[in-house]
Amino acid sequence: MFQDRLDAARKLAEQLDELDLERPLVLAIPRGAVPMAKVIADALGGDLDVVLVRKLGAPGNPEFAIGAISEHGDVSLSQQSVMVYGQNYIDSETAAQLETLRQRRRSYTPIRTPIDPGGRNVVVVDDGSATGATMETALNAVRSRGPGRLVAALGVAPPDVVRRLEGLADDVVCLHAPTHFYAVGQFFSDFSQVTDEEVIRLLREHAQTGRADGRGHDGE
Repeated sequence: MFQDRLDAARKLAEQLDELDLERPLVLAIPRGAVPMAKVIADALGGDLDVVLVRKLGAPGNPEFAIGAISEHGDVSLSQQSVMVYGQNYIDSETAAQLETLRQRRRSYTPIRTPIDPGGRNVVVVDDGSATGATMETALNAVRSRGPGRLVAALGVAPPDVVRRLEGLADDVVCLHAPTHFYAVGQFFSDFSQVTDEEVIRLLREHAQTGRADGRGHDGE
């Protein structure tokens, strides 16, 4: 049981430090992973940004992921989901979540363009993953941009999800992989919702710190 996301982030940073990632680009899956990614980026001397993906929710149960989509329109979806929920629902849900992602990008990084992961050591961070759908989509989206080394970092996930992620990332750092898994929140004493306002504040704070210490946050 983690105290909160920051507790998990500090523990992840300790393990990621052992990978010797030079000035990594730490990409958070919003919104919950952004506070975690900032802790990790600060600890590793890296850059901070977000990788925007959204789960595709089931009808009447939006928290149950039947797939996921990235801001570039990359969709992770099983054929079984199409058969069960129908193409019309899938198309409608995909369009709605893609619009949400576009709105978030405009809000999160209104001043600059997203940091290019090409050739970089990249760490994709999430607080946890029950199905693996969002992390898989995030990793595929980043992999298509040509990172030098791609790492998945998350607090908790079922063993089968961890095994799937190992096929997509060069390294997977998962603090806890319990067999009995119901929801990510069950492993955190405090799993409070992270707001868009907090995400924007954390991204701005890290960008200002980066400029102040000369590292920069534009991928140069």
